Amino acid sequence: MPSLELLLGGVMLVSLTFYVLLAGADYGGGFWDLLASGPRAKGQRELIAKAIAPIWEANHVWLILVVVVLFTAFPQAYALISTSLHVALLLLLLGIVLRGSAFIFRTNDTTRGQAKWQWGRIFAIASLVTPILLGVVVGAVSSGSIRAPGEHETLAYFFTWAAPFPFAVGLFALALFALLAAVYLTLETDNAELQDDFRLRAIMCEILAAVVGLVVFLLSQEHAPAIRERLANSWWALPLQIATALAALGTLAALWMRRFPLARFCAAGQVVLILWGWALAQYPYLVRPVLTIHNSAAPQATMRALLWALAAGVVLLFPSYWYLFHVFKGSTQKSPVRHG
Repeated sequence: MPSLELLLGGVMLVSLTFYVLLAGADYGGGFWDLLASGPRAKGQRELIAKAIAPIWEANHVWLILVVVVLFTAFPQAYALISTSLHVALLLLLLGIVLRGSAFIFRTNDTTRGQAKWQWGRIFAIASLVTPILLGVVVGAVSSGSIRAPGEHETLAYFFTWAAPFPFAVGLFALALFALLAAVYLTLETDNAELQDDFRLRAIMCEILAAVVGLVVFLLSQEHAPAIRERLANSWWALPLQIATALAALGTLAALWMRRFPLARFCAAGQVVLILWGWALAQYPYLVRPVLTIHNSAAPQATMRALLWALAAGVVLLFPSYWYLFHVFKGSTQKSPVRHG
Protein backbone atom coordinates (compact mmCIF):
# COMPACT_ATOMS: atom_id res chain seq x y z
CA MET A 1 0.00 0.00 0.00
CA PRO A 2 1.27 3.52 -0.77
CA SER A 3 2.09 5.59 2.29
CA LEU A 4 -0.47 8.13 3.51
CA GLU A 5 1.77 11.03 2.56
CA LEU A 6 2.15 9.65 -0.96
CA LEU A 7 -1.62 9.29 -1.30
CA LEU A 8 -2.19 12.86 -0.15
CA GLY A 9 0.55 14.12 -2.44
CA GLY A 10 -1.32 12.37 -5.25
CA VAL A 11 -4.54 14.12 -4.18
CA MET A 12 -2.80 17.48 -4.46
CA LEU A 13 -1.44 16.63 -7.91
CA VAL A 14 -4.85 15.48 -9.19
CA SER A 15 -6.48 18.61 -7.77
CA LEU A 16 -3.83 20.80 -9.36
CA THR A 17 -4.41 19.00 -12.66
CA PHE A 18 -8.13 19.82 -12.57
CA TYR A 19 -7.32 23.41 -11.63
CA VAL A 20 -4.93 23.86 -14.53
CA LEU A 21 -7.27 22.27 -17.09
CA LEU A 22 -10.37 24.16 -15.95
CA ALA A 23 -9.46 27.36 -14.11
CA GLY A 24 -6.35 27.68 -16.29
CA ALA A 25 -8.59 27.93 -19.33
CA ASP A 26 -10.66 30.59 -17.53
CA TYR A 27 -7.50 32.66 -17.04
CA GLY A 28 -6.64 32.14 -20.67
CA GLY A 29 -10.10 33.36 -21.63
CA GLY A 30 -9.48 36.59 -19.75
CA PHE A 31 -6.17 36.96 -21.55
CA TRP A 32 -7.93 36.66 -24.91
CA ASP A 33 -10.52 39.15 -23.69
CA LEU A 34 -7.65 41.61 -23.25
CA LEU A 35 -6.40 40.92 -26.79
CA ALA A 36 -9.79 40.79 -28.52
CA SER A 37 -9.48 42.70 -31.78
CA GLY A 38 -10.77 43.10 -35.29
CA PRO A 39 -14.35 43.35 -36.56
CA ARG A 40 -15.42 40.48 -34.29
CA ALA A 41 -13.88 41.80 -31.05
CA LYS A 42 -17.28 42.22 -29.41
CA GLY A 43 -18.32 38.72 -30.45
CA GLN A 44 -15.05 37.30 -29.10
CA ARG A 45 -15.62 38.93 -25.71
CA GLU A 46 -19.23 37.78 -25.58
CA LEU A 47 -18.18 34.22 -26.38
CA ILE A 48 -15.52 34.28 -23.66
CA ALA A 49 -17.98 35.63 -21.09
CA LYS A 50 -20.60 33.04 -22.02
CA ALA A 51 -18.07 30.22 -21.75
CA ILE A 52 -16.68 31.33 -18.38
CA ALA A 53 -19.77 32.64 -16.58
CA PRO A 54 -21.43 29.39 -15.38
CA ILE A 55 -18.32 27.62 -14.08
CA TRP A 56 -15.44 29.99 -13.23
CA GLU A 57 -16.18 30.22 -9.51
CA ALA A 58 -16.64 26.47 -9.11
CA ASN A 59 -13.25 25.83 -10.70
CA HIS A 60 -11.46 27.46 -7.77
CA VAL A 61 -12.53 24.58 -5.54
CA TRP A 62 -9.51 22.64 -6.84
CA LEU A 63 -7.03 25.31 -5.70
CA ILE A 64 -8.74 25.47 -2.31
CA LEU A 65 -8.39 21.70 -2.04
CA VAL A 66 -4.66 21.90 -2.80
CA VAL A 67 -4.15 24.52 -0.09
CA VAL A 68 -6.22 22.63 2.50
CA VAL A 69 -4.35 19.36 1.91
CA LEU A 70 -0.99 21.16 2.01
CA PHE A 71 -1.52 22.91 5.35
CA THR A 72 -3.21 19.89 6.95
CA ALA A 73 -0.98 17.07 5.72
CA PHE A 74 2.32 18.92 5.19
CA PRO A 75 2.32 21.83 7.67
CA GLN A 76 6.08 22.51 7.53
CA ALA A 77 6.00 22.90 3.76
CA TYR A 78 2.91 25.09 3.99
CA ALA A 79 4.57 27.31 6.60
CA LEU A 80 7.75 27.76 4.56
CA ILE A 81 5.93 28.49 1.30
CA SER A 82 3.42 30.87 2.86
CA THR A 83 6.09 32.88 4.69
CA SER A 84 8.91 32.94 2.16
CA LEU A 85 6.59 33.65 -0.78
CA HIS A 86 4.04 35.77 1.07
CA VAL A 87 4.49 38.78 -1.24
CA ALA A 88 3.93 36.74 -4.40
CA LEU A 89 1.04 34.86 -2.78
CA LEU A 90 -0.60 38.10 -1.66
CA LEU A 91 -0.37 39.49 -5.20
CA LEU A 92 -1.75 36.19 -6.50
CA LEU A 93 -4.69 36.35 -4.11
CA LEU A 94 -5.40 39.96 -5.06
CA GLY A 95 -5.36 38.95 -8.72
CA ILE A 96 -7.87 36.14 -8.11
CA VAL A 97 -10.19 38.42 -6.12
CA LEU A 98 -9.96 41.36 -8.53
CA ARG A 99 -10.50 39.12 -11.53
CA GLY A 100 -13.63 37.50 -10.13
CA SER A 101 -15.08 40.71 -8.76
CA ALA A 102 -14.46 42.63 -11.97
CA PHE A 103 -16.05 39.86 -14.05
CA ILE A 104 -19.21 39.94 -11.92
CA PHE A 105 -19.43 43.74 -11.93
CA ARG A 106 -18.89 43.90 -15.68
CA THR A 107 -21.57 41.30 -16.29
CA ASN A 108 -24.19 42.89 -14.04
CA ASP A 109 -23.40 46.61 -14.23
CA THR A 110 -26.34 48.40 -15.87
CA THR A 111 -25.01 51.96 -15.56
CA ARG A 112 -24.04 53.96 -18.60
CA GLY A 113 -20.58 55.29 -19.36
CA GLN A 114 -17.17 53.70 -19.03
CA ALA A 115 -17.89 51.48 -16.01
CA LYS A 116 -18.32 48.25 -17.97
CA TRP A 117 -15.18 48.94 -20.01
CA GLN A 118 -13.17 49.67 -16.84
CA TRP A 119 -14.35 46.50 -15.12
CA GLY A 120 -13.51 44.59 -18.28
CA ARG A 121 -9.96 45.96 -18.28
CA ILE A 122 -9.48 44.97 -14.62
CA PHE A 123 -10.79 41.47 -15.37
CA ALA A 124 -8.52 41.06 -18.40
CA ILE A 125 -5.36 42.46 -16.77
CA ALA A 126 -5.89 40.34 -13.64
CA SER A 127 -6.33 37.31 -15.93
CA LEU A 128 -2.93 38.13 -17.43
CA VAL A 129 -1.06 38.70 -14.17
CA THR A 130 -2.52 35.91 -12.01
CA PRO A 131 -1.34 32.89 -14.06
CA ILE A 132 2.12 34.42 -14.27
CA LEU A 133 2.19 34.63 -10.46
CA LEU A 134 0.99 31.02 -10.21
CA GLY A 135 3.92 29.98 -12.36
CA VAL A 136 6.29 32.18 -10.36
CA VAL A 137 5.30 30.37 -7.15
CA VAL A 138 5.84 26.97 -8.79
CA GLY A 139 9.18 28.09 -10.22
CA ALA A 140 10.38 29.46 -6.89
CA VAL A 141 9.39 26.28 -5.02
CA SER A 142 11.18 24.15 -7.62
CA SER A 143 14.36 26.18 -7.87
CA GLY A 144 15.47 25.70 -4.29
CA SER A 145 15.84 29.44 -3.74
CA ILE A 146 13.36 29.92 -0.91
CA ARG A 147 14.56 29.62 2.66
CA ALA A 148 13.16 30.00 6.16
CA PRO A 149 13.05 33.48 7.74
CA GLY A 150 16.47 34.47 9.06
CA GLU A 151 18.39 32.64 6.32
CA HIS A 152 18.19 35.66 3.98
CA GLU A 153 18.89 39.32 4.23
CA THR A 154 15.65 41.24 4.80
CA LEU A 155 15.20 42.50 1.23
CA ALA A 156 16.09 39.12 -0.28
CA TYR A 157 13.58 37.43 2.03
CA PHE A 158 10.74 39.48 0.55
CA PHE A 159 11.75 38.90 -3.07
CA THR A 160 13.30 35.42 -3.29
CA TRP A 161 10.78 34.71 -6.07
CA ALA A 162 11.86 37.70 -8.21
CA ALA A 163 14.31 35.82 -10.43
CA PRO A 164 14.49 34.91 -14.13
CA PHE A 165 13.58 31.24 -13.73
CA PRO A 166 10.32 31.71 -11.76
CA PHE A 167 9.17 34.42 -14.16
CA ALA A 168 9.98 32.21 -17.14
CA VAL A 169 7.83 29.49 -15.57
CA GLY A 170 5.11 32.10 -15.08
CA LEU A 171 5.17 33.06 -18.75
CA PHE A 172 5.10 29.37 -19.68
CA ALA A 173 2.00 28.90 -17.52
CA LEU A 174 0.34 31.87 -19.22
CA ALA A 175 1.12 30.46 -22.68
CA LEU A 176 -0.34 27.06 -21.76
CA PHE A 177 -3.47 28.59 -20.22
CA ALA A 178 -3.98 30.77 -23.30
CA LEU A 179 -3.57 27.67 -25.47
CA LEU A 180 -6.20 25.77 -23.51
CA ALA A 181 -8.63 28.68 -23.65
CA ALA A 182 -8.26 29.19 -27.39
CA VAL A 183 -8.75 25.48 -28.11
CA TYR A 184 -11.73 25.18 -25.78
CA LEU A 185 -13.39 28.28 -27.26
CA THR A 186 -13.45 26.74 -30.72
CA LEU A 187 -15.99 24.30 -29.29
CA GLU A 188 -18.12 26.95 -27.57
CA THR A 189 -19.63 28.38 -30.76
CA ASP A 190 -21.04 27.34 -34.12
CA ASN A 191 -19.85 30.58 -35.71
CA ALA A 192 -17.13 29.55 -38.19
CA GLU A 193 -15.53 33.01 -38.13
CA LEU A 194 -15.17 33.02 -34.35
CA GLN A 195 -13.88 29.45 -34.48
CA ASP A 196 -11.21 30.55 -36.94
CA ASP A 197 -10.25 33.50 -34.73
CA PHE A 198 -9.50 31.21 -31.81
CA ARG A 199 -8.11 28.47 -34.02
CA LEU A 200 -5.37 30.84 -35.23
CA ARG A 201 -4.74 32.03 -31.68
CA ALA A 202 -4.36 28.45 -30.51
CA ILE A 203 -1.83 27.67 -33.24
CA MET A 204 0.21 30.76 -32.33
CA CYS A 205 0.06 29.84 -28.64
CA GLU A 206 1.29 26.32 -29.34
CA ILE A 207 4.35 27.72 -31.09
CA LEU A 208 4.88 30.32 -28.35
CA ALA A 209 4.58 27.69 -25.61
CA ALA A 210 7.30 25.61 -27.30
CA VAL A 211 9.64 28.63 -27.39
CA VAL A 212 8.98 29.64 -23.79
CA GLY A 213 9.28 26.01 -22.64
CA LEU A 214 12.73 25.86 -24.24
CA VAL A 215 13.72 29.06 -22.42
CA VAL A 216 12.56 27.55 -19.11
CA PHE A 217 14.63 24.42 -19.77
CA LEU A 218 17.73 26.46 -20.63
CA LEU A 219 17.38 28.67 -17.54
CA SER A 220 16.96 25.61 -15.34
CA GLN A 221 20.59 24.67 -15.94
CA GLU A 222 21.68 27.54 -13.69
CA HIS A 223 18.60 28.27 -11.58
CA ALA A 224 17.06 24.81 -11.05
CA PRO A 225 19.78 22.24 -11.80
CA ALA A 226 18.13 19.43 -9.82
CA ILE A 227 14.91 19.74 -11.83
CA ARG A 228 16.87 19.87 -15.10
CA GLU A 229 18.85 16.77 -14.16
CA ARG A 230 15.68 14.82 -13.46
CA LEU A 231 13.96 16.02 -16.64
CA ALA A 232 16.99 15.24 -18.79
CA ASN A 233 18.36 11.99 -17.39
CA SER A 234 15.60 10.07 -15.59
CA TRP A 235 14.42 6.79 -17.11
CA TRP A 236 10.98 8.29 -17.69
CA ALA A 237 12.26 11.55 -19.23
CA LEU A 238 12.55 10.47 -22.88
CA PRO A 239 9.14 8.72 -23.07
CA LEU A 240 7.56 11.75 -21.40
CA GLN A 241 9.21 14.18 -23.82
CA ILE A 242 8.15 12.09 -26.83
CA ALA A 243 4.57 11.86 -25.57
CA THR A 244 4.42 15.60 -24.92
CA ALA A 245 5.80 16.39 -28.37
CA LEU A 246 3.29 14.04 -29.99
CA ALA A 247 0.44 15.69 -28.07
CA ALA A 248 1.61 19.13 -29.21
CA LEU A 249 1.89 17.99 -32.83
CA GLY A 250 -1.52 16.34 -32.52
CA THR A 251 -2.98 19.63 -31.30
CA LEU A 252 -1.51 21.52 -34.25
CA ALA A 253 -2.66 18.90 -36.76
CA ALA A 254 -6.18 18.76 -35.32
CA LEU A 255 -6.46 22.55 -35.37
CA TRP A 256 -5.19 22.68 -38.95
CA MET A 257 -7.83 20.14 -40.01
CA ARG A 258 -10.51 21.86 -37.86
CA ARG A 259 -11.05 18.73 -35.78
CA PHE A 260 -11.70 20.72 -32.63
CA PRO A 261 -12.74 17.92 -30.22
CA LEU A 262 -9.48 16.10 -31.02
CA ALA A 263 -7.55 19.36 -30.58
CA ARG A 264 -9.08 19.78 -27.13
CA PHE A 265 -8.09 16.24 -26.15
CA CYS A 266 -4.51 16.68 -27.40
CA ALA A 267 -4.04 20.12 -25.83
CA ALA A 268 -5.35 18.93 -22.47
CA GLY A 269 -3.11 15.85 -22.69
CA GLN A 270 -0.10 18.01 -23.50
CA VAL A 271 -0.67 20.25 -20.48
CA VAL A 272 -1.24 17.26 -18.18
CA LEU A 273 2.00 15.65 -19.37
CA ILE A 274 3.93 18.87 -18.70
CA LEU A 275 2.43 19.21 -15.22
CA TRP A 276 2.99 15.59 -14.30
CA GLY A 277 6.52 15.74 -15.70
CA TRP A 278 7.22 18.63 -13.35
CA ALA A 279 5.74 16.60 -10.46
CA LEU A 280 7.98 13.63 -11.28
CA ALA A 281 11.02 15.90 -11.46
CA GLN A 282 10.06 17.52 -8.15
CA TYR A 283 9.37 14.23 -6.32
CA PRO A 284 9.81 13.62 -3.42
CA TYR A 285 10.35 17.30 -2.61
CA LEU A 286 7.60 19.75 -1.79
CA VAL A 287 10.14 22.55 -1.34
CA ARG A 288 13.64 21.98 -2.66
CA PRO A 289 16.16 21.26 -1.26
CA VAL A 290 15.01 20.37 2.26
CA LEU A 291 11.31 19.51 2.63
CA THR A 292 9.95 16.28 1.18
CA ILE A 293 6.52 14.72 1.47
CA HIS A 294 8.04 12.44 4.11
CA ASN A 295 9.96 14.75 6.45
CA SER A 296 7.26 17.46 6.41
CA ALA A 297 4.27 15.17 6.88
CA ALA A 298 1.75 15.57 9.68
CA PRO A 299 1.10 12.75 12.21
CA GLN A 300 -0.39 9.60 10.74
CA ALA A 301 -3.67 10.09 12.62
CA THR A 302 -4.13 13.53 11.06
CA MET A 303 -3.46 12.26 7.55
CA ARG A 304 -5.77 9.29 8.02
CA ALA A 305 -8.61 11.56 9.18
CA LEU A 306 -7.96 13.87 6.23
CA LEU A 307 -8.20 10.99 3.77
CA TRP A 308 -11.56 9.94 5.22
CA ALA A 309 -12.80 13.52 4.99
CA LEU A 310 -11.64 13.72 1.37
CA ALA A 311 -13.38 10.43 0.55
CA ALA A 312 -16.63 11.80 1.98
CA GLY A 313 -16.15 15.06 0.08
CA VAL A 314 -15.65 13.26 -3.22
CA VAL A 315 -19.13 11.72 -2.88
CA LEU A 316 -20.57 15.25 -2.84
CA LEU A 317 -18.12 17.06 -5.10
CA PHE A 318 -17.88 14.95 -8.23
CA PRO A 319 -21.62 14.39 -8.86
CA SER A 320 -22.29 18.10 -8.27
CA TYR A 321 -19.43 19.12 -10.51
CA TRP A 322 -20.51 16.74 -13.26
CA TYR A 323 -24.07 18.05 -13.09
CA LEU A 324 -22.85 21.66 -13.32
CA PHE A 325 -20.96 20.91 -16.54
CA HIS A 326 -23.80 18.77 -17.89
CA VAL A 327 -26.23 21.66 -17.49
CA PHE A 328 -24.04 24.48 -18.78
CA LYS A 329 -21.61 22.72 -21.12
CA GLY A 330 -23.85 20.32 -22.97
CA SER A 331 -23.82 20.13 -26.74
CA THR A 332 -26.92 22.33 -26.93
CA GLN A 333 -25.31 25.22 -25.05
CA LYS A 334 -23.17 26.64 -27.84
CA SER A 335 -23.17 30.34 -28.52
CA PRO A 336 -25.40 31.56 -31.36
CA VAL A 337 -23.83 32.91 -34.51
CA ARG A 338 -22.61 36.49 -34.16
CA HIS A 339 -20.99 38.78 -36.67
CA GLY A 340 -20.38 41.89 -34.53
